[in-house]
Formats: sequence, structure tokens, C-alpha cells
Amino acid sequence: MKIRKNDTVLVITGKDRGKKGKVRRAVPKGERVVVEGLNMIKRHSRARRAARQAGIIELEAPIHVSNVKIVCDKCKKPTKIGFKFLEDGRKVRYCKACQEPID
Repeated sequence: MKIRKNDTVLVITGKDRGKKGKVRRAVPKGERVVVEGLNMIKRHSRARRAARQAGIIELEAPIHVSNVKIVCDKCKKPTKIGFKFLEDGRKVRYCKACQEPID
């Protein structure tokens, strides 16, 4: 999976289309990411002693990786990601629009 934690992404489909956010958690096995403040859902929770209040809580639901595009830090555009090896032998992700490494 090419998207990692702390990447800035743009949602390209769904109810949150056009919104940007930071990836809070990546789930490679399910090919999903949890984006800060996006795809909010409501869950009813029961009180668990003094630890948690009962009521309706809002939390972020995972979004499929195909529905988000990473935003390049240098060119500030949503872009595709590629991999390449640098001269020192490191494998890095790079922006296909401006050819700059992302890592």
C-alpha cells in the first residue's frame, strides 16, 4: 500500500469528496485508511463503569485506498505515487507529477 500514516490525502469519491485530511491510521490488510475528521459515523455506546460515558459518539470510519489520492508536499497537487531507488540505494516514494521524493 502506497499511503502511510501522517500523509495528507484528498478524498476523490463519496460523501466527503473534495476534502483533505491527514491519515490517522493505515490498515494494509483491508486496504483502508482512517482520515482525520472525515467519513464520520455515529455509534451508540454503553457505559463501562467510570471509564466511558454512555451515549452517541462520533468517530472516523475507514475509507478504501482507491477513494483517496495523496497530496504532494512540494507541488501541493493530488497525485499518483511511484517507487524509485536513489543513488545511495534507498527505496523512496515519489510524486509522479513533479518527480520529487515524498519520504
